Amino acid sequence: MKRFLSILVFVLALPLVPLSGYCGTLLVLGDSLSAGYNMRAEQSWPILLEPILRQQGHDLDVVNASISGDTTGNGLARLPKLLQQHQPDYVLIELGANDGLRGFPPKTIRQNLATMIEDIQANNAQAMLMQIRVPPNYGKRYSQLFSALYPQLSKEYDSPLLPFFLEEVILKQEWMMNDGLHPKAEAQPWIAEFMAEEIGKVLEDK
Repeated sequence: MKRFLSILVFVLALPLVPLSGYCGTLLVLGDSLSAGYNMRAEQSWPILLEPILRQQGHDLDVVNASISGDTTGNGLARLPKLLQQHQPDYVLIELGANDGLRGFPPKTIRQNLATMIEDIQANNAQAMLMQIRVPPNYGKRYSQLFSALYPQLSKEYDSPLLPFFLEEVILKQEWMMNDGLHPKAEAQPWIAEFMAEEIGKVLEDK
């Protein structure tokens, strides 16, 4: 009996090991493409993402800090407080579309994104960068310079580069709003599944 009680006490004293692949917090820092533009917040893909990741065995809390209209400058300004408040383990940066649509200098966009990645890494978190592309409103050269920023930064900072989900969604016009820029609520479940698969690859590499 004494031996049984000793074993029981030893077992109860062992640290609990989560059964899932990973425990932590994922912060999504984006613009209207992630904020749930013209729909209820709970319909947005980042909110739908969390249960899918958990089904995959990744015990992640997903915090959607996206705001419609945000630029990389806006994201950079908001990031320090978000890092302090949520202490995320991962931060997905989905920003730049509004910069590109307004013709902001690529050098400025690059610097904003680079500083965000540096801030995230300084807080012992993993930065993930989403590739963003913009239409050639300001010419082909501008669009190419803009798009090239993302793989360059990904390589420079060893940050995973995730594909731009809008490139897939836009192929189905019934999923797009009349402005031709924003996915409808009907597209959000597919986006969540798509992003869960891509983010899952990053988590499994840890």
